[in-house]
Amino acid sequence: MDHFDYKNGELHAEGVALSRLADEVGTPFFCYSTATLERHYSVFAEAVAGLDAGICYAVKANSNIAVIALLARLGAGADVVSGGELQRALTAGVAPAKIVFSGVGKTQKEMATALNAGVTRINVESDPELDMLSAVADGLGITADISVRINPDVDAKTHEKITTGKSENKFGIDLAVAHEVYTRAATLPGINVMGVAVHIGSQLTDLAPYREAYGRAVDFVRELRGAGHDITHLDLGGGLGITYADEAAPTPAEYGAMACEVVGDLDISVTFEPGRVIAGNAGVLVTRVLFVKEGLAKRFCVADVAMNDLIRPTLYNAHHEIVPVVEAAPGSPHLIMDVVGPICESGDYIAKDRDMPNVAAGDLLAIRSAGAYAAVMGSTYNSRPLAPEVLVSADDFAVIRRRFTVDDMIDLETFPDWLSDDPPMRAEGAG
Repeated sequence: MDHFDYKNGELHAEGVALSRLADEVGTPFFCYSTATLERHYSVFAEAVAGLDAGICYAVKANSNIAVIALLARLGAGADVVSGGELQRALTAGVAPAKIVFSGVGKTQKEMATALNAGVTRINVESDPELDMLSAVADGLGITADISVRINPDVDAKTHEKITTGKSENKFGIDLAVAHEVYTRAATLPGINVMGVAVHIGSQLTDLAPYREAYGRAVDFVRELRGAGHDITHLDLGGGLGITYADEAAPTPAEYGAMACEVVGDLDISVTFEPGRVIAGNAGVLVTRVLFVKEGLAKRFCVADVAMNDLIRPTLYNAHHEIVPVVEAAPGSPHLIMDVVGPICESGDYIAKDRDMPNVAAGDLLAIRSAGAYAAVMGSTYNSRPLAPEVLVSADDFAVIRRRFTVDDMIDLETFPDWLSDDPPMRAEGAG
């Protein structure tokens, strides 16, 4: 359930008409619903309440500090995978003791920053990382509480670019050799091994891979405890899928019941790291139609949104529902068209061969399920400024990321000394 509904024939985010936001903010823009974020978080929290569980929101899904702060006020911690995400979580008010630092390629600087901040745990993903963390922690005089992320070699049955639990993926330590890593880690200075972590991918729509991976993690915890390791924590990651089109994604309640069944008798604290399932359907991306181009082979709806705003369709072949902001009248004709943007790439599309109500220049469209892995993956390709983000709460709204300008981008760049004697004139009013 989300809070994007038609009222008097016009699509609203809670109590705010999207056309009003388009007039005041301009297009394209992302819009997130506070009520939907709150509901999705509470439903997930209720689903895992049968365990000694903590919820660390996966910041990579949507890293806007307002979104993180909203979830933190509901009790969420943060799962971060970079120094930048760590800084965002701290800025948003997440307590360091509720932050887990994950990721396959942490730098020494990021490790030191996390340790000095006092994060609750670092998830280690390789032997070299373990050695590096030991050296950093020992040099700082700090003991790093860690979990080792195991790779259970389980096929998540999701898109190949977002599966993370197979042996050929770069993530984690193969389960077959993980025991040796724990044995060695116990001897290293600055390291306190206290947990096991597992995460097998994103946008999972089948509970069977979870059950298999979690079962292997539980067996491994028992094996480690039997060998004398004091394992008190199990990080089960995230990755629960959502409905973009017609996927039959498990509900959080079904997922929570499965997790409780598999790990419930282990006597261990558990961390979950949901991201997409919290934020995905809590956002839309609003665009304005520039014109409709009638080609010999296809009809193209050319809009002011592009792959730099939403790369998921061309990167993952992902489907996003697209609906008119002004509701089409019953019986209105539908046409097959590609929804494309202005970028000079044939890969710049939001939808291909989409059956849609007829559209015309100036019409507003809402691209649904754009709350996760959308704005965070934006770029400035073709020197297109990043789109703004808006957060709605009931009848109120706030711009939580302003629209970038071309001047903002150019201000990050300089002429080298050998070109600065007589630089070209900057265009008046550029940007």
